Amino acid sequence: MSPSQRYAAFKKHSAYERSEAARFARSLPFELDPFQIEADEALEAGKNVLVAAPTGAGKTIVADFAMHLAQQKNVKAFYTTPIKALSNQKYHDLVDVYGAKNVGLLTGDTSINSEANIVVMTTEVLRNMLYENSETLRALRYVILDEVHYLADKFRGPVWEEVIIHLPESVKIVGLSATVSNVEDFCAWIESVRGATQLVVSEKRPVPLEQHVMVQSDDQHEPELIDLYRHSKNGVQTDKLNAKLVDRIDQLDRKAVSRAHEERRGGRNRHRGGAEKRRRPGQVRRYIPRRWAVVDELNFMGLLPGIYFIFSRNGCDEAVEQCLRAGLELTTKDEVMRIRAIVDEMVEGELDHSDLKALGFARFRYALEEGFAPHHAGMVALFRQIVERLFEEGLVKMVFATETLALGINMPARCVVIEKLEKFNGVDHVTLTPGEYTQLTGRAGRRGIDTIGHAVIVDHRDFVPATAASLSSKRVYPLHSSFKPTFNMAVNLLNSSSYETARDTLDHSFAQWEANESAEDLESRIQTLSKAVEGYEKAFTCSHGDFKDFMTIRQKLSYLQKDERRHLKRRRFASDKARSEAFRALDRRIDELKTEESEHPCKSCPDFQNHLKWGHRWLRESKELRHARGRYESRTGSVARQFDQICNVLSSLGYLKETRIKHGVAGLQEDGTHQSFSENTDGVSDLSTSNRDIAVLSQNAESRPPQIVRDYQLTIRGQLLRHLYSEYDLVLSEAINDGFLDDLEPEELAATLSALVYQARRGGDNEPRRYPGGPGGAVATSCRRLRDVFADVEMMREDADLDELEPLDFGLVDVMYDWARGEDLAQILHGTELTGGDFVRNAKRLSDVLQQISSANAYYEAENPHLEENARKANKLVNRGIVAYSGVD
Repeated sequence: MSPSQRYAAFKKHSAYERSEAARFARSLPFELDPFQIEADEALEAGKNVLVAAPTGAGKTIVADFAMHLAQQKNVKAFYTTPIKALSNQKYHDLVDVYGAKNVGLLTGDTSINSEANIVVMTTEVLRNMLYENSETLRALRYVILDEVHYLADKFRGPVWEEVIIHLPESVKIVGLSATVSNVEDFCAWIESVRGATQLVVSEKRPVPLEQHVMVQSDDQHEPELIDLYRHSKNGVQTDKLNAKLVDRIDQLDRKAVSRAHEERRGGRNRHRGGAEKRRRPGQVRRYIPRRWAVVDELNFMGLLPGIYFIFSRNGCDEAVEQCLRAGLELTTKDEVMRIRAIVDEMVEGELDHSDLKALGFARFRYALEEGFAPHHAGMVALFRQIVERLFEEGLVKMVFATETLALGINMPARCVVIEKLEKFNGVDHVTLTPGEYTQLTGRAGRRGIDTIGHAVIVDHRDFVPATAASLSSKRVYPLHSSFKPTFNMAVNLLNSSSYETARDTLDHSFAQWEANESAEDLESRIQTLSKAVEGYEKAFTCSHGDFKDFMTIRQKLSYLQKDERRHLKRRRFASDKARSEAFRALDRRIDELKTEESEHPCKSCPDFQNHLKWGHRWLRESKELRHARGRYESRTGSVARQFDQICNVLSSLGYLKETRIKHGVAGLQEDGTHQSFSENTDGVSDLSTSNRDIAVLSQNAESRPPQIVRDYQLTIRGQLLRHLYSEYDLVLSEAINDGFLDDLEPEELAATLSALVYQARRGGDNEPRRYPGGPGGAVATSCRRLRDVFADVEMMREDADLDELEPLDFGLVDVMYDWARGEDLAQILHGTELTGGDFVRNAKRLSDVLQQISSANAYYEAENPHLEENARKANKLVNRGIVAYSGVD
């Protein structure tokens, strides 16, 4: 290094040592990694930061620094998470650091110290605050978006884009992401929306990962743990597949064939005596290690604690029972006593005895004392929290979990076991993606405890080592937007901005960014095709006439003779006479074109055949050019076009009132706002114009004459819809406006509206076991009317070319009615396939819908005088006992 370079490095180091980032780093009991220092420096410099790193790498240090800066500057910082469980965990972590008086929590069912300078919340809560223009946002300067790659989630991902787009300019965001393959594109989009953004990528795992496969010869031999990859002479794992593993699996396959052959021979002898049927050849498979045997072997090898991923809730529960039946014990007497004390402490006063009995608490506790536990969404939150705490304290040694555990929850382990490299996605069995595999194995290796983490794939049907190797790449999967405008989003946008500005906002979504990127590829294709078409037109230039006109006639003739005739054959006609007339008209048009073709002057050209050769190429490229232009048009502005369709639907239903706005030089008033020319003045929305509105409206105003453009005002119906956040937002709003909900008692209201939150996990006929009050009762009648409203909305969505919704599922109607009437959990779950966790989750979602309805009463109380009180009472009836448990002290 030259003297000047050494001096520059010295100055840079000195500047860093004086920075807040350095003071923060010195306060920590460990040294920061380079990527953490880089991200902290960028944040202090006033940039947005996107950090992409593996699970457990320490991304949250950057979030901690953002909150440190907020405390130093006496401003607010919000920490957003995709799930309530992660919000609750982060809240407790931050309380330990900053104290309870300085930290708040906001989720759908919990509000603690909401005006604190540091508030943890689900992303939906922040989105709602933005739409309501909450006063709390005025002092907000930092927003941490944890698990920001959740943006790709089909159902909840769009909320992340709404937040990123709508946050005030003064707010800096800290995005924490997995190592997605197109993170550079994602960062470029954030920068296009929010300004300077620093991308910080680290692909180094904090604890190196060793990958293995567990095989077993038969139940008479112990399982064998074999490395997936070869190791170098100095013991370092390479990226070469381990030949010993491939050979061993081949041996086990041959052994399985030999065993099957012997069984068939023995079977033939037994069959002569009438004993048993022979095995079919296709059933020959090698022995699969049992779950309890895998755990026992890992325990023997000192590789616990571990997380055993099984892509089935029932599978997780069965695995615990299998270990108990096998007599496995993973805990000492001292650990059993500590487990009992912790469980008693966490359960005391939270649930009554009957609820605990209904949830199988005694068996659950016994399994915990033996060192095993399940963890999945079918469990109630309290049970999951007990498992998480015991695992973090090293008392539970093996957790059988579904993949939801891989999201965010801080439960690092020494080893991670994956039962199969495929899962059921609701439709079919599909192979895990590299991203899913990386997310699961990211839990292996505890920083500061383990020198190596271990990922173990259990041998299973159709397992091939090469498949496992292909899943463990570093840059694992691309992040794609799932953003689509909704009815609720539309009215919230139009409540605070003009129609033109709302469209401009949607054009800034990541969804549109991706569409534009793909459209750019089409642009070059369109240019290439256009040049080719022009070249062919020059090549077939004819002195006798217009050869392009001749080829166009031929093209029309071909279409009528093939496609149009086929369409007519499939079309339904009012009568045979109408059908015959249609075919006669087609024949007349074909005859006319044949005449035009045969009499065309180009036919007499001596160079006709050469022209025709170029003409055929011109037709082919022209067709491809039209298709490319069509695809380009469908991608550019595609999100805004969906918004247009939504506005048309809302306008036709009376949620929006169309107005006309005059803008240009003459249209802008002295205060910079625009004039609204509406014949009606009964709209509810505020027509004050934001700075962004003015920028959009006045852009190039001096060069354009005054224009009259479309705008919308929200009606009172629109204001109601603005407060309803649900996948079925318009269905709920229409049901309220129809008035039939106003006639229901609280428990009847809860039962009916359960159809808006419930989806059976295993299909069904979408019907309850019974309709309370019988088929002619109030509940059955209101459900029929709700079903009719849904059908009407779906028809409008289809006409507007919007994605269809999942059908309403009324399967929870009787269950929720009984719960609202005061029955206990054991009675509720009896005779259903519901787990305690499923019931609680759906009841909480219903409670949220009822809360929204009661809060929006100002926009419907004139026509529905009883609905607000009944919704409030219904919410109280639903949100009780185990449903009211929040998991926050």
